[in-house]
Amino acid sequence: MRILHTADWHLGRIFYGVYLTDDQAHVLQQFIRLAGDTRPDVILITGDIYDRSVPPTEAIKLLDEVLSTILMDFKIPVILITGNHDSPDRLGFGTRLLSEQGLHLVGQLSDQLRPIVIDDAHGPVYFCPAPYAEPPLVRERLHLPEVANHEQAMLAMIAHYAAAIPAGARRVLLAHTFVAGGVESESERPLTVGGTGAVSAACFQPFHYAALGHLHQPQNIGSAHARYAGSLLKYSFSEAHHRKSVTLAELDGDGNITYEAIPLSPRRDVRRLEGYFADILAGPQKSREDYIMVTLQDTGAILDAIGKLREVYPNVLHLERPSLTAGGELRGPGGDHRCLNEAELFASFFEQVTGTPLSEEQDKTFSETLETFYRQEREVQS
Repeated sequence: MRILHTADWHLGRIFYGVYLTDDQAHVLQQFIRLAGDTRPDVILITGDIYDRSVPPTEAIKLLDEVLSTILMDFKIPVILITGNHDSPDRLGFGTRLLSEQGLHLVGQLSDQLRPIVIDDAHGPVYFCPAPYAEPPLVRERLHLPEVANHEQAMLAMIAHYAAAIPAGARRVLLAHTFVAGGVESESERPLTVGGTGAVSAACFQPFHYAALGHLHQPQNIGSAHARYAGSLLKYSFSEAHHRKSVTLAELDGDGNITYEAIPLSPRRDVRRLEGYFADILAGPQKSREDYIMVTLQDTGAILDAIGKLREVYPNVLHLERPSLTAGGELRGPGGDHRCLNEAELFASFFEQVTGTPLSEEQDKTFSETLETFYRQEREVQS
């Protein structure tokens, strides 16, 4: 069976004030052509379809165009799960009707979920969609009061599916989760605050392939049978070195999996330039339309530095002057604020303002408040 795996489209994303819809449409046209050329048996999209729970109209239209072409022109089934950025209610509208057309949208967790079965020349393959769900939701929907963390929640969903799969059958998991050992990026929203939202790769042992979403760098976890496809585009400057791709996997009759990472070419790349002001202005102007972050090593004053840089590189989105901020570094873990999560940023800010570290009780209160905010934003009733 040929499987085309992608994830983390984040349609409607705003990058330093720039709407990326046209950039996303550019690479999705490549994705459509790839689907037409490779003719996979199924396409898997493993979460964070939209960037926020209430996406802009342009993002909804773009998703409609892409899925309509794949389903109506190529007749390729699509299995799509929600991620932590998506609204299960909004994305899951019309689920039963759309499944008749080959679009299997799985957003709301339920004890009625069953594997989606797709046949190839070797027989059936059982696809198990595990949408992003917080532990309290899993406790409620699967009636398992003992579920206390993300790993137990993932194991509970896997056990729920396993009961409906014949012994020896080929099986594929779709999950939006953070697996311990995975390489993170700045643009990923943490799945939990003040604790660990990680699951272990051992959870996926019962499956011949685990198609993962959430981490934005394409990567294998543990072995080739568990893989993050990575995000559609580079969504932070920390991803400048990433090579974005989609994964084309082949599952043979015995359940052995092989894969190929097929790169995507963005309309504009995301790059980081570092050096002295005069050298950057005089440097090569190749791909001058790219989205660029500039770090200047100059110590003296520069009049309208970003304006002059934009005369050469129109899409300079961020400018850093380390020499001007060296005396105001954040306290706490690390010195680069871009490498800190919300809890670490707040702890550093609190210590700077008060002169004393955040207490354990204060840290717990902040984490609970932020967790509640994220839960309300995702519209998950737990």
